[in-house]
Amino acid sequence: MVERYEYKVLELREKMIGGKMSGDKLEHVLNEHAGQGWRLKAITSAEVKGRIGPGGVEGLLVTFERIVQ
Repeated sequence: MVERYEYKVLELREKMIGGKMSGDKLEHVLNEHAGQGWRLKAITSAEVKGRIGPGGVEGLLVTFERIVQ
């Protein structure tokens, strides 16, 4: 039987996680998703679209995966 996976990508920017991004805040996000069965696949620094106007802000794309049951 072939394992199937599903993926989830979060766009994190400083304001979404309550002010300045820190290791503690990122750790909280990772642990929260791990508790739901997600496994970290990748973290990528990226320009993430902001809420207002064109352009973007510095942020992270956090990719999780888990086996589909």
